[in-house]
Amino acid sequence: MPRITQETIKATQILLEKTKVFTINELASFLSCSIPTARLKLKLWQSYTSYNQNGRYYALYNVPKFDKNDIWCLNKICFSKHGNLKKTIIYLVNNSIEGLSGKQLGSILKLEPQSFLHHFKSIPGIQREKHEGIYIYFSDKPKIYKLQRENRYKNKISYAQHKLSNHDAIIILTSIIRHNGIEVNKIMELPEVRKSNISRYAIENFLEAHNILKKTSD
Repeated sequence: MPRITQETIKATQILLEKTKVFTINELASFLSCSIPTARLKLKLWQSYTSYNQNGRYYALYNVPKFDKNDIWCLNKICFSKHGNLKKTIIYLVNNSIEGLSGKQLGSILKLEPQSFLHHFKSIPGIQREKHEGIYIYFSDKPKIYKLQRENRYKNKISYAQHKLSNHDAIIILTSIIRHNGIEVNKIMELPEVRKSNISRYAIENFLEAHNILKKTSD
């Protein structure tokens, strides 16, 4: 098999930056080389491997635009700055403030929790506990775990103190329906809300719990 020229490599890298994600077979075809040689190039280029789609897709190191959780997805193909799914979950859990539920992990990873969590019942780096009927994933490092448990307890108390009454919940829901998806800032300004003296934190908790929290421009 002929040697891969620098011109071919450069042209391939430019093409891969445009396509953004690619398979090993596509890379081998672009370079006119064998699969093992293509894998060596990926390693040399420090490319990212998708943590879903059976790890079939790759992206050059300078292509992903990672979010605050170090995740980047394109057309349901997802990549992590921290490697495969296992390493990514360990990172996310260990860097969370109060541990993470399966639903929270799924939201961050853009995956359905039931599609992956059964593989992570017991792995080094994290541990899980049942809280109010829901599994919460914590760090297995004693100091981090202790802090996460304390934060979860504090936030639970804070949530209870700012929980809406049924009457207040009706006021908020009626306001959202009447004003067609009004933002939290505008809800706070409504006369009926100001009269009831409902806290912003209570409103945000309520809307987030029911998946109807509209992002504000704050």
